[in-house]
Amino acid sequence: MLDRVSAGSIVSIASDIVRIPSFKTEETALAMWLAEFFSSKGYEVDLQEVEEGRYQTIARLKGVGDGRSLMFNGHIDIDPLARGWKGDPFAPRVSDGYLFGAGLENMKGGVASMIAAAECIRTSGVQLRGDLVLACVAGELQGGVGTVHMLQSGLRTDMAVVTEPMGTQNVTLVHSGWSQLAISTIGFSTHVTVKDGAVDAIAMMRRLIPVLEATEFTCDRRADMPALPILTVGAIIGGRGEEHDLKGPNFVSDYCTILVDVRFLPDQTPQTVYDDIVRSLNRLREDDPSFEFEIEQPPGPRYRAQRVQMPALQVPESEEIVQTVIRHAREVLGREPTVGLNLPLSYGGDDTCHLWEAGIPCLLYGPGGVEPTPELPDHSIEIEEMVRATKVLALTALDVCDIAGSTPGDL
Repeated sequence: MLDRVSAGSIVSIASDIVRIPSFKTEETALAMWLAEFFSSKGYEVDLQEVEEGRYQTIARLKGVGDGRSLMFNGHIDIDPLARGWKGDPFAPRVSDGYLFGAGLENMKGGVASMIAAAECIRTSGVQLRGDLVLACVAGELQGGVGTVHMLQSGLRTDMAVVTEPMGTQNVTLVHSGWSQLAISTIGFSTHVTVKDGAVDAIAMMRRLIPVLEATEFTCDRRADMPALPILTVGAIIGGRGEEHDLKGPNFVSDYCTILVDVRFLPDQTPQTVYDDIVRSLNRLREDDPSFEFEIEQPPGPRYRAQRVQMPALQVPESEEIVQTVIRHAREVLGREPTVGLNLPLSYGGDDTCHLWEAGIPCLLYGPGGVEPTPELPDHSIEIEEMVRATKVLALTALDVCDIAGSTPGDL
């Protein structure tokens, strides 16, 4: 079986999905392409409408018996691109053993590996007893919009692997909680010629941010996750009215908003994060009763940021799916993988938390991407890393779903 894993076929799949832009909230074109791809190869396909006009693709390689089912889960939405790319982000290219293209490091490389693993099994002639489900979901970068929708539709499998870019040397079982907030200051707008009567929302925000960043969170610090909690002000916009109208810089801003990202420890919740921030910001009102702010958690849809909040995750190493992936990673890598915490990647959130809360034993295992640098901001992934991930995923599917009848070739 492993000799059927082809670097060329993996690069071909990854390149096809890179060519179709799929920024968060804009996944439909890629979902449609994937639906056609899977349908043409005999998979059962469920093209799910996550929100009006917004789709994701769930494909099922149907088993022939009553074996256990396994899900490979990967998100098809990608983050906004930074400036300075050396090449066309949507024209994939190979150089020195790496594939370059938008979203490969998070997480089109992982999506390509899970598709290639399923295709390796399908084209080998092997028949699985149980179903292999490929969930190509939307909106993970908004907190798991697509996976939550999928679970609400009733889909369950016996086990799952989320193919996030954790690196094939890592079997990752832990991630932080993740919450985002929109915090706005509210002023009073006047023309600049009479600005003495204005209350400047931008000036208010300049006062708010240092107080916010000094928030003392209620939690028990962990030595193995020393950076948590992490609070980041990731975006700011000010203008006139709640839509931040920018056509009037000759008026003092009356509405300024920051988008805030918080990564938190397992003993915290989105509610405790909210309560701690409100307590901190209320100090501004104590000093100035006219100081006005409001908080949305998660941010409203207009910001296209997080829509679903993610609790922290810690999967026991004793889970069968964990032991299965460890065994096959050892086989493919030729050495013991690192199991459990994976810093700094465990400071992120992902869809495993939703699967786990739905009662599906799961873990994180996928090909690690290359972090962009100022010198080379283009996204990339090592081709051999995708090959290794594909092999481990294919062996895991054979193990969990079980093989019906005789097995052609050398597994």
